[in-house]
Amino acid sequence: MARAGLTAERVTEAAAELADAVGFENITVSALARRFGVKDASLYAHVRNLQDLRERVALLAAGELADRIGAAVAGRAGKDAMVAFANAYRDYALAHPGRYAATQAVKLPPEVLAASTAYIRTIELTHAMLRAYGLVEPDLTDAGRLLRSAFHGYITLEGNGGFNHSREVRRSWERGLDGLHLLLENWPADA
Repeated sequence: MARAGLTAERVTEAAAELADAVGFENITVSALARRFGVKDASLYAHVRNLQDLRERVALLAAGELADRIGAAVAGRAGKDAMVAFANAYRDYALAHPGRYAATQAVKLPPEVLAASTAYIRTIELTHAMLRAYGLVEPDLTDAGRLLRSAFHGYITLEGNGGFNHSREVRRSWERGLDGLHLLLENWPADA
């Protein structure tokens, strides 16, 4: 690719593709420069450093994930919304493991996180879905953390080949979602 065609967006998208191919932890400026057929220094006109590049990939991925979740839950409520949310989350993570890892691995500076419409939108989508269960703060935060932990843990184990039982992984996922729905419907009152 010609150097003149580089933009911050193209560099970020290429880094996201590279993350999906080789793992988020393995993306480097050098590897990305090789993909473009340029010297490392050429990329520094578009990204400050490796941390900036990783933050950009995390923000890109968070936006993509929020878009998928938003489309999946539109017009749904209760269990229907929670299952659609979970499936969109899982499908994205399994289809884009490097991008998904970026959303989990990068600790964004508070000012970047606060300005990120993608991360804010994900929180808003989560809270909207949970409000259909009658939850209010602080239970919205507690339930949101539980769901994120459950989804992330399951997806991480599945992606690493951690489920060796003969039972179909998808069926266990579905039953787990049934259990989470029951828990959300019967969320314990704060003592």
